[in-house]
Amino acid sequence: MWKRKARISIALVAVFGLIAAACGDDGGGDEPSASGAAPGGSIWVLLPDSATSPRWEGEDRPALKAALEAEGLVEGDDFTIVNAEGDAATQQSQAEQAIADGAAAIILASVDTASGATIIDTAEAEGVEVIEYDRFNTEGPGGIAYVSFDNVQVGRTMADVLTPEIDALPVDKPAVVMLNGGEEDNNSFLFRQGYAETVDAKVEAGEWTLVADQHVPGWGANGEGQGIMEGILVDANNKVDAVFAANDNLAQQAINALQAAGVGPIPISGQDASIAGMQNILLGLQTMSVYKPVPAEADVAVAIAMAVRNGEDVSAITSEFEFEVIGIDMATGEALDSPDAEGAVPYYATVPIGVTADNMAETVIADGFLTIEEICAGDVAETDFCKANA
Repeated sequence: MWKRKARISIALVAVFGLIAAACGDDGGGDEPSASGAAPGGSIWVLLPDSATSPRWEGEDRPALKAALEAEGLVEGDDFTIVNAEGDAATQQSQAEQAIADGAAAIILASVDTASGATIIDTAEAEGVEVIEYDRFNTEGPGGIAYVSFDNVQVGRTMADVLTPEIDALPVDKPAVVMLNGGEEDNNSFLFRQGYAETVDAKVEAGEWTLVADQHVPGWGANGEGQGIMEGILVDANNKVDAVFAANDNLAQQAINALQAAGVGPIPISGQDASIAGMQNILLGLQTMSVYKPVPAEADVAVAIAMAVRNGEDVSAITSEFEFEVIGIDMATGEALDSPDAEGAVPYYATVPIGVTADNMAETVIADGFLTIEEICAGDVAETDFCKANA
């Protein structure tokens, strides 16, 4: 496991340098990067949708645009950002447009892992490198790099915050639910891995009971999470004491189901630090969310894309944001300690942060990720937090 902070740069593996040197000995044409791609060309960003989370259009698009423009690139000429709106065929078509446009690199947040793997295959066959962004595509050839937050740590952060809240409940054996993201997204398994470490240990120790462990198709883009949660409550006779919800959208759907059943508020996790998530926290309906500073993820992804475009060694990229390089198994999507393991794709992992009412001002607001005005609207304006900070 290698750590990098600020402008510290280290080589990924020494052999990459040897390969790059050998490729440069032919004496003619453009120097290829460590990936084998020739310098030059545009950069395309393929986003998945705007329904599973507000982050893609509200946070990732502007952060990626800002990072690309900071490199001196011009939108429409040097880079293009598009959104497939949940349609895998549309995203495949967008990838083909990128290839036809002479793209040097594609930053891909896939609609699903199967179609994402196909896009990587198609692009690499045409000499276009793919940076897998936020969502990893299992069973595919693997891109030149995967950039995301430490997704297992995202789940652990949920458990770190929720565990003392659950243990403090006035019940002998709290009944917990794991409401996971969609199985079509490898990240849902990594998030689950993080919080399941605690849940499984607590259940095995006889301290908690596990009521349900369910994945929600499409991350509940069409409200599926609420229906699943309603079914869980019926089966459990409403005896649910806490919910590990994998993001704020699923947390909201769990809250809707709990309120309809007259249950709660109870400890509930979330992720994405969305406006709705922050509001639910201040209203006492949700315990926490995981804040993933998207500019960090975007900056690292763009640094890799620029290295490809410029014919430079991607293993030597730097960022003003902290990240570490580990590995991710190409076939299973499991995080690995080293990027050098057999079948591993280098995994550039940035750092997630747990957010509660106690540190909201010092994290999402202080960073400019959200504003007081966005959060403190409607009934939320009457909370102690908003009265103290407005």
